[in-house]
Amino acid sequence: MKTLTKFTLLTLITCSLLGCYNKEKLKEHIQKEYDRARSITKTKGDFCYFLGSVKLPYTDEPVLESDSQWASWNKGKLAKTLPLFAELGLLSQTPVEGQSGIYRYDLTDLGREYWFQSIDNRGNSGRKPFYNSSFCYGPKKIVKVKDITEKTYESGLYRKNQTNVYVKIDYQVLDTPDWALNGQEKIDNVYGEDSVYLPNKTYPDTITFIKGDDGELYHEPLAYYLMKPRSTE
Repeated sequence: MKTLTKFTLLTLITCSLLGCYNKEKLKEHIQKEYDRARSITKTKGDFCYFLGSVKLPYTDEPVLESDSQWASWNKGKLAKTLPLFAELGLLSQTPVEGQSGIYRYDLTDLGREYWFQSIDNRGNSGRKPFYNSSFCYGPKKIVKVKDITEKTYESGLYRKNQTNVYVKIDYQVLDTPDWALNGQEKIDNVYGEDSVYLPNKTYPDTITFIKGDDGELYHEPLAYYLMKPRSTE
């Protein structure tokens, strides 16, 4: 059971502000939260293709018997994602002299425009940090709030008898870049079907709020959608 302390640290909007489920106010709030999150993380957009943990420039590393399971998985991801984005023009791919099939990767000017990296030091005492790396694009534009429903759970994530408020929205994706549109089939092969978000198309989503005893609504911070390469195992 999550503590009430964590619950009260979530982002707050009051019933009076919303007019008790005023759809237009909810739409404005959700849009502002996505815009605010993007300004904090400095991402190019709300949709990110995760490459793996990699610090560029990077040279291919073979999987070793001594590698941890995580290291093997990470190298497997990079073996798929780095050649893909080199082909799409976001990375350079330079053969290493005297080592057949081994390449050195670095960002191109185009890649720097869409690059996002978060450095994770948690639980890594005395070890190198994780450089979680992605290419991001496409800010969300909230088109409308379609429907609002409530459901109460006897044992919720944050409290007993927790009432969740589900807000169904429609959104569009702005500024999908040419490299994503032109490379749609190749990206889908690595990240799964429909991994490229198209312009002038409306997509559905649901944002979950939590209602407090005082009628106030809370939600966890809204963030970018991180797409990971699908497993081949």
